[in-house]
Amino acid sequence: MKKENLLKITDLRHGLHMYPELSMQEQETAERIKMFLRDNTHFRIIDRGNWFYALKEGRNPGGKKIAYRADMDALPIAEDSALHYHSRNAGVSHKCGHDGHCAALCGLALELDKKETESNIYLIFQPGEETGSGALLCRELIREEGITQIFAFHNLGGYPEGSVVYRPELTQPASEGLRICFTGKASHASAPEEGINPSGVIARVILRAEELVDELSSGRPGAGPEELPGDQFEDRSGDRPDDRSADLPDNRSDGMLLCTITGVSVGTGDFGISPGEGELSMTLRAEKEDRMKYLERQIVGFAEEEAKKVGLRTECSIHDYFPETRNDARCLAEAISAASDLGMNVIPMEDMWRASEDFGWYLKECPGAIVYIGNGEDYPPLHTVEYDFNDRILEKAVDLFTALA
Repeated sequence: MKKENLLKITDLRHGLHMYPELSMQEQETAERIKMFLRDNTHFRIIDRGNWFYALKEGRNPGGKKIAYRADMDALPIAEDSALHYHSRNAGVSHKCGHDGHCAALCGLALELDKKETESNIYLIFQPGEETGSGALLCRELIREEGITQIFAFHNLGGYPEGSVVYRPELTQPASEGLRICFTGKASHASAPEEGINPSGVIARVILRAEELVDELSSGRPGAGPEELPGDQFEDRSGDRPDDRSADLPDNRSDGMLLCTITGVSVGTGDFGISPGEGELSMTLRAEKEDRMKYLERQIVGFAEEEAKKVGLRTECSIHDYFPETRNDARCLAEAISAASDLGMNVIPMEDMWRASEDFGWYLKECPGAIVYIGNGEDYPPLHTVEYDFNDRILEKAVDLFTALA
């Protein structure tokens, strides 16, 4: 890319880094990007409330329509002042590199601004990737505009700097946060029989969840009801599959299946009180959404049965729902071909990246692909205090996207 354009988007990236915002709160971030595009390009900006897209019309508006996605949100991680462009928003920082993703898309706009393209080019600046909620909003654009292809990249450590890393088919798994709240009755610690303490049930649910993962992963039948009782979930996913009555997938041992306990809360630790309320949070993760949903039904069914035995009430809710992300073969081939033609180091990813990615929502609407650009083999991992987006890969991302356009 043009060196003056690289300098512009590097400065933009540092400015975005200084004022990070959490998921679905990215108003200032969006305004900074819009201002940059207005000042430096002729792309038309279409505001959709808490997200927006920029459009360049091609010679053939009725033909191919290509979209690129960048995520705008940051994480609730404090950052020290070692960087001259360190976060000025206390307790929030860009520790996943979404500032770099946005800067790269702006670089693509700079590169394409005075060039004629055959296709319409859509640059989607999306909120809320970290919670899985942003792509649910933005995917409507795919349907409305009849977009035919969509591409994205994510920066990733553990691979040579500037390399293009890819995985055919499934590249990132489905996941969801499952929260089960238990309500009983508090009592004096000297008379626990006068109350209903949820700690025993929570302990049994944790152990049973571990057993279920082991049983399903090894192909042994999972115990427990295949249907949930009548209690309704508080559904916070926006559009998670409504498949509670679905049958168990034929191949129960098919692929990775995980249940990670992320929070357990019972009482305050006061030695004179037997608590009457508790909460259990876990992340379920699987290569296939139907297996994940089956595991969810088994865990919740067991929890509700155990709670009923001792008189506890339960309330279950789903949070941060991510679909599986599966690359389209033809789109991925185009990306690999473009990277190879540019002389980039192209590396196949043997195992999927276990982190979830809401780009999968777009891939349910149209063909597309997400690839990864290496930060360096010993680069600090994402979501850590030490991490900062590697500015040296900005040009690689822009060149790849420009070639695809």
